[in-house]
Amino acid sequence: MEDWLTTYEAVRISGYELDYIRKLVRAQKIVGRKWGQSWQVSRSSLLAFLKTREHEGQKRGRKPIPRDNK
Repeated sequence: MEDWLTTYEAVRISGYELDYIRKLVRAQKIVGRKWGQSWQVSRSSLLAFLKTREHEGQKRGRKPIPRDNK
């Protein structure tokens, strides 16, 4: 059985703004569904998205050159 979060719980877990969570659902980057009047987000899809973002973040930017200071 899939575990579902409210959008507000997704905000708390991810640290993203509510509007960005909604944008991710609309763009189908994470799985969402409408339940009554509120939206819910799949916990597994949110965590998978966060993991890929973390991995992509490691590739960005210049890395310092290691130097031997003797």
